Amino acid sequence: MTIALLLTLAALAVVDSTSFGTLGIPVYLLLAADRSRGSRLLTYLATVVVFYSLVGVALMLGLAAAMDAFGDLLDSRPVRVVELAAGVGLFALSYRFDPKWRAKRGRPERTFERRVGGPRTMVLLGLTAGVLEVATMVPYLAAIGLMTTSGLTTAQWVPVLAAYVLVMIVPTLVLMALRGMAGGRLEPKLERLRAWLTKHSASMVSWGMAIVGFLLARDAAVHLFFS
Repeated sequence: MTIALLLTLAALAVVDSTSFGTLGIPVYLLLAADRSRGSRLLTYLATVVVFYSLVGVALMLGLAAAMDAFGDLLDSRPVRVVELAAGVGLFALSYRFDPKWRAKRGRPERTFERRVGGPRTMVLLGLTAGVLEVATMVPYLAAIGLMTTSGLTTAQWVPVLAAYVLVMIVPTLVLMALRGMAGGRLEPKLERLRAWLTKHSASMVSWGMAIVGFLLARDAAVHLFFS
């Protein structure tokens, strides 16, 4: 396990921490007026953490089995070329989600509406958010792929995966702590953040795709040209 790999995974986790499921919905829950918002949010976050941990373990075990069977093929030059092309393609595709790019071409901006849930639906909300987002969580899927192709042992990737998933909810935990200390004084700022996240969710998707594309292209380039 290299420092470069850990830094790459950390960067991907930070990108994942800004998704609508890990930040947008929690910010909305923080704005709830009743006193149970803390328990609601913790239940929601726990559900998200468990969901992504289980998905990650399943993917790692499945990909690990594939690596055992096709390890040499997956590390071959043609596959690295495909990885490089995928990275460049993601980077290029990110511009199609950029509101400024779409506005110049007279296309409507992509928007992602927030979801609403109550105390008894937090687990369902967390599972729903996870199921709906997991296929589009490109950074998370890229992180799983990088851990698999790096040949990490189970004793190595399990704590790394756990740390990755926890990093995904750190911004929300920080906001939750600040909300608890500042009380209602923080509410106007949270409302502005919620409005900003709703308005700029398409831009966040665009930036996320661009960052993941760059990291994938970089990983492929290192193996193709510098190793």
